[in-house]
Amino acid sequence: MRAAVLFPGQGSQYEGMADPWTTHESGAAVFSRLSESWGRDLVELCRDAGALATTELVQPALFACDLAAFRVLEAEGARFEAAAGHSLGEFVALVASGVLGDVDAFRIVVTRGRAMQEASDDTPSGMTAVIGLSPADAADICRVAGRGDVLEVANENAAKQVVLSGSIPAIERAEEAARSNGAKAIRLKVAGAFHSPLMRRAQEPVREALSRATFHSPTMALVPNVSGRVTRESSALRDLLSRHIVSPVRWERSMRALAGIGIDTFVEAGPGDVLSKLVRRNVPGITAVPVGSPADAVAIAHDEGRGGSEPAMSRERA
Repeated sequence: MRAAVLFPGQGSQYEGMADPWTTHESGAAVFSRLSESWGRDLVELCRDAGALATTELVQPALFACDLAAFRVLEAEGARFEAAAGHSLGEFVALVASGVLGDVDAFRIVVTRGRAMQEASDDTPSGMTAVIGLSPADAADICRVAGRGDVLEVANENAAKQVVLSGSIPAIERAEEAARSNGAKAIRLKVAGAFHSPLMRRAQEPVREALSRATFHSPTMALVPNVSGRVTRESSALRDLLSRHIVSPVRWERSMRALAGIGIDTFVEAGPGDVLSKLVRRNVPGITAVPVGSPADAVAIAHDEGRGGSEPAMSRERA
């Protein structure tokens, strides 16, 4: 089994999402360390539905939950050859691969969440998921429906699933155009137009936070969102991350890139199973397993450790 670990981003959160991981020593240690570095109780934060609805607070909360899931997997003996994370999740992938320390990465995420919240407060904007159109068709809609407003393809999640990001008037026009072309358009519950030029004012604070962090060579293959290509070097990562919040998340390309280097099993570490479902759409026939509790982590590590051809739960939950 050649496995990659995947980390979900904003949108996967749910109230109480930290609780399963606090029952394991390695998961509890993550929340303790990060809470101490921030001066705020992350476990309690994860139980606050109101806090989880804000960009500023949900990003640190999700980072902690994703990292706790990974540390439990690691402690139970699971080993990975590659890592990737969707949007916010990329920062956890950098920790998992040894590029960033956990506190360094967490501090960047705290800055990122606050800066993105402030940028969102500046301009009424949002995001909409379009199901049934290719990224190229969605880009055509952006060109027509933009009409001078910001409207961009923000997430290339799958062949027929993209997310558009932009000003509210442009988003409304794009939704109407998508539906007239037989596609579904679903407005996302987010504060603003992430991964679009409307996040430019958030770039400088994030760039400054990145400049203070120490980057190391990765211990496994990485696929940055901005490029969607496998890398085993850290030299370009700081620049890619500085462009991260104004550039599209090339997730479909990322999953195909990992499959292209022989990855045959994807383990989603963190809340929900969104990424596991996207793996199934992007690379049919590949095993995808969401890990939402220490019990799941034990099952995955046990199967991997004995050389099993397919992890437990994958058929039911992918």
